[in-house]
Amino acid sequence: MNETVPVRKIIHVDMDAFYASVEQRDNPELRGKPIAVGGAAARGVVAAASYEARKFGVHSAMPSVTAARKCPELIFVKPRFEVYRAVSQQIREIFAEYTPLIEPLSLDEAYLDVTENLKDMPIATEIALEIRAKIKAVTGLNASAGISYNKFLAKMASDLNKPNGQAVITPKNGPAFVEQLAVKKFHGVGPATAEKMHRLGIETGFDLKAQSLQFLTQHFGKSGPYFYGIARGLDTREVCPDRERKSVGAEDTFVTDIDDLDLATSELKPLAEKVWSYCEAKGFSGKTVTVKIKFSDFTQATRSKTSALPFANGNDVLDAASSLLATVYPFRRSVRLLGVTLSSLTSADARTRPQLDFNL
Repeated sequence: MNETVPVRKIIHVDMDAFYASVEQRDNPELRGKPIAVGGAAARGVVAAASYEARKFGVHSAMPSVTAARKCPELIFVKPRFEVYRAVSQQIREIFAEYTPLIEPLSLDEAYLDVTENLKDMPIATEIALEIRAKIKAVTGLNASAGISYNKFLAKMASDLNKPNGQAVITPKNGPAFVEQLAVKKFHGVGPATAEKMHRLGIETGFDLKAQSLQFLTQHFGKSGPYFYGIARGLDTREVCPDRERKSVGAEDTFVTDIDDLDLATSELKPLAEKVWSYCEAKGFSGKTVTVKIKFSDFTQATRSKTSALPFANGNDVLDAASSLLATVYPFRRSVRLLGVTLSSLTSADARTRPQLDFNL
């Protein structure tokens, strides 16, 4: 692997407890208190937790019942995604004052390439300080930032001085930083991959660096070269402002498990409508519908169907999803969650666009 790669100036900006911080900003009674954005119902899940709640071990993706048990004084707040999207747009406009190379990862975080920037500022750490100050002035919210010469290390750096701080990992310090880091803390290494690495005797970046490219490719497939690179502090991925969305999905966890096919099918309707309304607003459609079924024992199944042309409307998406769900009936267990995803995305007019004739 060629280790001569361009040195970029990358900033990863990550809002601090974004949803929860917005709620505390807008409701003074919530400030300084442990809050969780999400449903308090038995099947609810925490979407975000304030730092006051995190002290009790509450975190995002945790079941609400577990969160309430860990923190009896926890206040549940219903999410307001339209507000979060509006604030995210304000933040995006601040980023755009500095660079057109902005790669959003979600509503509350993004990569910025400021190697060449609109302010002609030579020092990336000063740009990050300015951006964080502007975010605070405009939105009243705190942001943290990581600055480095590639995306992987910028992402890792943004966690080092949270909340409301920033950190720099230089080209000189990058390889040593990675060597001492536990692989389970690597961005891009999930619990299953971390466990597999542990079984192979890989606990730290130093252990990962000791493995050959062939070994990592053999055990981790197409991720092998990526792991080989980041173990050496190398990441050649560019900041991509036009990341193509690959799929649109919606899912719902039911208050009571479902055994009946007709009832389960009726629950697909709002999911298909939600997926289609998003696609319609963005001007695209898709060719592949996937239905996800999670059973009461937490095992799951997926079924997919691909059409020759993009789907024309939400009813067609629903019909496809319903026929896919029927293929797993009778259910092996009662159903606790259903999801509908539309992928193989393309512009909506692709289904009516004429095919050109070439007379040779």
